[in-house]
Amino acid sequence: MSAFPPGFFDRLDPTPDAAFYLPERLVHHIDDEAVRAVGDLYEELGVDRGTVLDLMSSWVSHFHVPPEELVVLGMNEAELRANGAASRCVVHDLNAVPDLPFDADSFDHAVCCLSVDYLTSPLEVFAEVAQVLRPGGLFVCTFSNRCFPTKAIRGWLAARESERVAIVRRYFELTDGFGPPSADLRTPPHGDGDPLWAVWAAAR
Repeated sequence: MSAFPPGFFDRLDPTPDAAFYLPERLVHHIDDEAVRAVGDLYEELGVDRGTVLDLMSSWVSHFHVPPEELVVLGMNEAELRANGAASRCVVHDLNAVPDLPFDADSFDHAVCCLSVDYLTSPLEVFAEVAQVLRPGGLFVCTFSNRCFPTKAIRGWLAARESERVAIVRRYFELTDGFGPPSADLRTPPHGDGDPLWAVWAAAR
């Protein structure tokens, strides 16, 4: 990953993620306005239809109306099984094994909410997402200014919010399987609540 400086993907806590994510956390990690902004974006982009993959998911996927089939992939089985929108749950650690356990062209769209900052091999994961998406399918990454700082990558922690948007855009730009990315701030600028940023692109 020569596009990023040495140590960019290191973390304060380099121990395996399985232990950290073992406790159930059945809470929202952003405020109500930001939660609504995620659902509004999914509806606006049309990623709430068809067969959808929710990467690094938990007990909630933030769709206003769930898609016809929603596959949730994450670290905590109890959280995933508590997700009432899910059609199927897959326990999988993307930092340990970036490969996705799905066939090519399996999904219409994919989303990753509040978790892209934890990926230690993002280019490998983004390439995998491009493979499992059908041509034209969107991959939508949303994030705020909250995180578990010991598990977020150092490059993310060192960056300002606008720079974090640029980081995710760069992941897409360095992945051959995606077209040009788009980005947007989905909550009011300079508001009192949690900001909700989004970066997305279509699979080629």
